[in-house]
Amino acid sequence: MNVLESMLVAIIALRTNLMRSLLTMLGIIIGVAAVITMVAMGSGAQKEVDQQIAALGTNLFMVTRGYSRDHGARKAAGTRVRLTEDDARMLKEQIPEIVAAAPTMRGSVQAVIGNTNWATTVQGIDNDYIVARNWVVREGREFDPREVRTGAKVVLLGHTVAEELFGESNVIGQTIRLNNVPFRITGVLSQKGQTMNGQDQDDVVMVPLATARGRLIGHSQSVPKAVHVIMVSVAEAGMMDDVEQQMTQLLRQRHRIRADQEDTFRIRNMSEMVETRAETSRVFNMLLAAVASVSLVVGGIGIMNIMLVSVTERTREIGLRRAVGARSRDILTQFLVEAVTLCTLGGAVGVLLAVLISYGTAEVTGWPVALQWEVIVLAVVFSAAIGVFFGFYPARKAANQNPIEALRYE
Repeated sequence: MNVLESMLVAIIALRTNLMRSLLTMLGIIIGVAAVITMVAMGSGAQKEVDQQIAALGTNLFMVTRGYSRDHGARKAAGTRVRLTEDDARMLKEQIPEIVAAAPTMRGSVQAVIGNTNWATTVQGIDNDYIVARNWVVREGREFDPREVRTGAKVVLLGHTVAEELFGESNVIGQTIRLNNVPFRITGVLSQKGQTMNGQDQDDVVMVPLATARGRLIGHSQSVPKAVHVIMVSVAEAGMMDDVEQQMTQLLRQRHRIRADQEDTFRIRNMSEMVETRAETSRVFNMLLAAVASVSLVVGGIGIMNIMLVSVTERTREIGLRRAVGARSRDILTQFLVEAVTLCTLGGAVGVLLAVLISYGTAEVTGWPVALQWEVIVLAVVFSAAIGVFFGFYPARKAANQNPIEALRYE
């Protein structure tokens, strides 16, 4: 009897006890579906993290105001305005690995065009900010150096703001009022999407830094060129640790911080923060996948159990086959193929269930999923391997039956 004939016999045997076969496959179905779904969700989360890193910018640091002390008590972050435009300029000049160092200010404004208005965030920037954040001007142009230097009343609109105020209309060259100050629109930024915290990065308008300080946000009298944040982009990821150390040393020197004093600034590695969250997510998904894999083992034990019952029930059939010339190897192959067929069918149904669950979950909850075909193929192969592993003992028991005793079995 060849393998094809054994498969046909196996399918007939499974159909004879259809309900029992389906219940037996249930463990394999659940195990395969659970593993594939968990891996798909983990891969989807990883892709989302990669998109978030790309949206943040390339190899990005964010330098913010740190802590100050009042009579020995540490105040909240940012209570002393210490970062300036000159800090950003010196970082870029003194550290060759830095591609862009962008001083920025941030505030809230009401954007008005005609009878339509929209509350949004305003950021005062120079063109280094566009480079650091890896942002693209989708329509129009960036600010020219003269506009940045003189504090011209020009503005770049985020995708959300442009859509809310103008819809599909052409906005380049039109005038928009920000807190009742007229600004000429020079460009519209490409879409970035949401941050990890769910904040819409495209709900923003950008103006030259001097314009934001003088007309929209205000400035500190004690530090005239003060800024809220400096965004720093580094040429290569491998340089990040070294650049962070150089930035810390340079800023401590500029701010005259003694060796026994804490930094009055904070340097945050944005890519590292996102990747840390991604690693946590990966570990969690691996644990879930490991737990889900237990179902495969449980399913394999169920296969062994039902195959042992099948051997007992078909003892006379085994005796008849041996009496008409079947060899022990033929009986072994028959029952082994039956176990593998049972597991492979369960694996195939599990794959179908995993696809339905994955896409259904993505549609209902919005969670990202990414099915990997190599994982699907591996799951089916693994389910077949379970059939071989857990089906071998019952098949071997069937093959070693004494033909005479088997024929006399009632």
